[in-house]
Amino acid sequence: MKCLNNLTDQQLIHLYMDGDADALATIVMRYKDKIYTSIYLLVKDKYLTEDIFQDVFIRIIDTLKGGRYTDEGKFLPWAMRIAHNMCVDHFRKVKRSPTIKTSDDRDIFEVLNFSEPGADHKMMNGQSHDRIRKMVDMLPDDQREVIILRHYADLSFKEIADLTKCSINTALGRMRYGLINLRKLMTEKQIAL
Repeated sequence: MKCLNNLTDQQLIHLYMDGDADALATIVMRYKDKIYTSIYLLVKDKYLTEDIFQDVFIRIIDTLKGGRYTDEGKFLPWAMRIAHNMCVDHFRKVKRSPTIKTSDDRDIFEVLNFSEPGADHKMMNGQSHDRIRKMVDMLPDDQREVIILRHYADLSFKEIADLTKCSINTALGRMRYGLINLRKLMTEKQIAL
């Protein structure tokens, strides 16, 4: 029996569609951090993130079971598009747009904990990551969204353009202006990382 972790997304999807539930579990484990993090950075609420995250995978399962998934070898961008659209739908439902505010919830980098550094290193890194997150929260929505999708979800600019329904040049421009604004914020607030 093959180890499911070594299979491609397409192979896992085909196995799942043939009745292997472990194949779907493998795909969920493979991408859960990226999808969850992207949702969280857009909605800034842990419980809402968990709800949307579950809804994303329910929609993925429904699409797969319904035979409506077109296998183009791009599972993650497809799943990210579903997550992004569900976040947009949420904000439309409550008739408000995402607010740019400082988030005091769980630090994004707790999800990406690769090793156990000392307490002093953890504290310094935590403060730097908190400063970066607060500065990203101050950016205009369109710039913040592109930075989150590029740096936290590892999407290409083409995938970001498709997801946000804009041109690649617009996505690149938003990234550029977002980085310029981050530098300005660092200078204005005299923030050292």
